[in-house]
Amino acid sequence: MDGIAESKRSAAPARVPRATDPIIARMFFPLPRTATAPFCPSEVKGSVAVPQDLPFGRKLLRYAGPGLLVSVGYMDPGNWATDIEAGSRFGYGLLFVVLLASLAAMLLQTLCVRLGLVVQKDLARACREHYSPRVSRFLWLGAELAIVACDLAEVLGSALALHLLFGVSIPVGIGITAFDTLLVLGLQGAGFRRVEAIVLGLVGTIAGCFVVELAMSQPNWFGVAMGFAPSFERLQQPGALYLAIGVVGATVMPHNLYLHSSIVQTRLVADSDAARREAVRFCTFDAVFSLSLALLVNAAIMVLAASAFHSTGHVEVTEIDDAYRLIEPIVGSAFAATLFGIALLASGQSSTFTGTIAGQIIMEGFLDLKIPCWQRRLITRGLALGPAFLGVWWFGDGGVGKMLVLSQVVLSFQLPFAMWPLIRFTSSRALMGGFANGTLVKLLAWGLFGVISSANVWLVASTVLGGL
Repeated sequence: MDGIAESKRSAAPARVPRATDPIIARMFFPLPRTATAPFCPSEVKGSVAVPQDLPFGRKLLRYAGPGLLVSVGYMDPGNWATDIEAGSRFGYGLLFVVLLASLAAMLLQTLCVRLGLVVQKDLARACREHYSPRVSRFLWLGAELAIVACDLAEVLGSALALHLLFGVSIPVGIGITAFDTLLVLGLQGAGFRRVEAIVLGLVGTIAGCFVVELAMSQPNWFGVAMGFAPSFERLQQPGALYLAIGVVGATVMPHNLYLHSSIVQTRLVADSDAARREAVRFCTFDAVFSLSLALLVNAAIMVLAASAFHSTGHVEVTEIDDAYRLIEPIVGSAFAATLFGIALLASGQSSTFTGTIAGQIIMEGFLDLKIPCWQRRLITRGLALGPAFLGVWWFGDGGVGKMLVLSQVVLSFQLPFAMWPLIRFTSSRALMGGFANGTLVKLLAWGLFGVISSANVWLVASTVLGGL
């Protein structure tokens, strides 16, 4: 396969030639610098060749990347509000919820890997081909709502970070986030691997900031270890179950299921069961490793809140800006607060790329409609700016935390509508052949669907009844 690709590249003219199958053409010819959709799914499918004769280490690096882009959604600003409140109120006691939610996410994302690599279709396109137009449009509207809700969290998180770091007002910070479309334009023709490298840098920034902050806050590591042990008694404390469900809703993101099933197809795999099986193994490892990093980041946020706030008697810290202001006097270093703000800003911006790609996947898959990525970004951000400005005007600057929680409620409500088709498709032998889910995976997946659906219904009902 590598030799064929090399010979076609050497014979290629300076521009992409016409071909009966544009996807095949893009497998072997690089996109021109003037392409209008630099990292949109249809433009990069099969763009990263993985020759079979590569050594194990280099092959692993070639497959690495899609899982990292997905992991960004598991550490976005929406997660911060629930993790900080859980840590400040219950100390290390709810760390096991973060662990279980992350394990659930790993299971779902590995199903996405199988669907994308074996069927060569993303979840959105598979839904359009197997369901009626009415059902597909319903699923599309729900997925778009989830994208906007996620982008709302990114807007609020980035605006809050700008407010904390530079003193700009929240409305001004929200306005500044509108210009992140320029980041997408700046990557015109840059290639998918460069996007993965940028996200790696942002994720590394977030992780590095929290490593330093944990060292400064000096947590009780024995208490941290005990917090990872599941305990239903801790969930019986007043408010603990509500926060636990909020953590789950903030962790498992529905748009990531559409995203992951598409971007694994950027790896060019030989047309054989053996090659596909190897690709599934490597991409599964990539997903598990990346989501383990997201698990550590989410756990670090809760541990930081527990060690800095709960252990010092500040058990009512529920807002991100309150956490920022309290870290300096409690930890005894202004540098800790600055790192906190930088990590929050990196968290919001890293989701810019994945949100754009996920939105494009959903639009192309459900509607078979293609527009340039910068236009897609402009539409998504435009839809998120309205609720952000309205929420700040209605609730004031102190309402950012409420809106972040609300965005997670919307995401949690949408999740079962993405899980149902994913589990059905990957369990179908007619569609997956020998790669279909086994009995154990089916039981785990459907059991997870039942638990998350029930928990989300309870969360939404409690939120409505609570007047949030």
